[in-house]
Amino acid sequence: MTTAAVLTQADLRAQFPQLQSGRAYLDNAAGGLIPVRAIQAVTEHLTRYGATNAMPGHRPGAEILALKHRAREATALFMNARPEDVALAQSATALTFRLAAAFARLWGEGDEVIFSGLEHESNASPWRELERQGVTVKVWHARQPDMTLHPDDLAALLSPRTRLVAVTAASNALGVTPDIPAITAQVRAAGAWSIVDAVHAAPHAFPDVQAWGADVVTFSPYKVWAPHLGAMWLRPELRATLPWPKLEFVPQGDITGIEHGTPQFELLAGWLGTLDYLRELGGHAELARAALEAASQRIHELEAPVMARLVEGLLAHDLVTVYGPQGTQGRVGTVAFRVAGESPEQTALRLTAAGVDVAAGHFYAVQPLRDLGLYPQGVVRASIAHYTTLDDIERMLAALG
Repeated sequence: MTTAAVLTQADLRAQFPQLQSGRAYLDNAAGGLIPVRAIQAVTEHLTRYGATNAMPGHRPGAEILALKHRAREATALFMNARPEDVALAQSATALTFRLAAAFARLWGEGDEVIFSGLEHESNASPWRELERQGVTVKVWHARQPDMTLHPDDLAALLSPRTRLVAVTAASNALGVTPDIPAITAQVRAAGAWSIVDAVHAAPHAFPDVQAWGADVVTFSPYKVWAPHLGAMWLRPELRATLPWPKLEFVPQGDITGIEHGTPQFELLAGWLGTLDYLRELGGHAELARAALEAASQRIHELEAPVMARLVEGLLAHDLVTVYGPQGTQGRVGTVAFRVAGESPEQTALRLTAAGVDVAAGHFYAVQPLRDLGLYPQGVVRASIAHYTTLDDIERMLAALG
């Protein structure tokens, strides 16, 4: 194994040109910032190839085809998976709807699907669509006030007719982190499949499909400091049988069938640039699963003190109500809150005027905010990444007043 020097936080922040504006960026849950080598990779691809497609009959096309294979292989490393089980497309939402279209050809009256009360609509609306086929859709509500999922509540919903359970690895609105291996084991014991939405969890702890025990896992590279892309892993036994809508010539079970059309090659190049940054963040000279595991651990170490200050600072504020866990346990560095006497939008506008960028709204997390009585106005959401500093948090707390 070869290693490289570990980046300091100052070194890694210097790789993100968006951080040089002097603003405190605390909307990482909506989309990560992008390191310069990913930006350069996109530019270099477009400069060299334009919109040339992957065609084995000429040299540029063969090079682009090789790029596509490298991106799939690298994404598989990121998920601890095999390349043939990983799809890349424009978004996790699009991939999930395509998966639901396959299930719509298999299920109907008498079949049941459950999704958790923490879901982003990308892992809820596709399953609601199955009601058109006669499928019964149930919600596994989170328990208030901390908005955690309890296995007893899931057990009460599971039945011999349950076909699928959809659950997030981290709530994009509240930051709650369910116990994914325990949930997937419970679902598997009931004879059903599970799909895990790792879109919000992935920037904080990289997914491991082998350890999680799910049948489907999705994430979005653009939340992990890359251009706008979505990814999906399918368990091989499931992938081989799913009748998703596809181009006629694509073999049954071939993962490319769910990708639908020409890939965004320039964005794949950017994603590879980001993965190279993560390789360096992990202190390795070569991209491998070990390098990405080291990067994920480094991210945890960088985020832990920042998350602690964010949570503790908001909980200590007399006019702030924090929703979800009332501490750092069972969450990632995303906090939903409201300030007394202000709408979420008013708070966010006041903070952005002070150079601190947070989000306001429901963030497509309809079910949890509806259950809390906060929909559609939503909440203020502050969300960190590994490049967020304690100074960023102090600026936000000071701007709150």
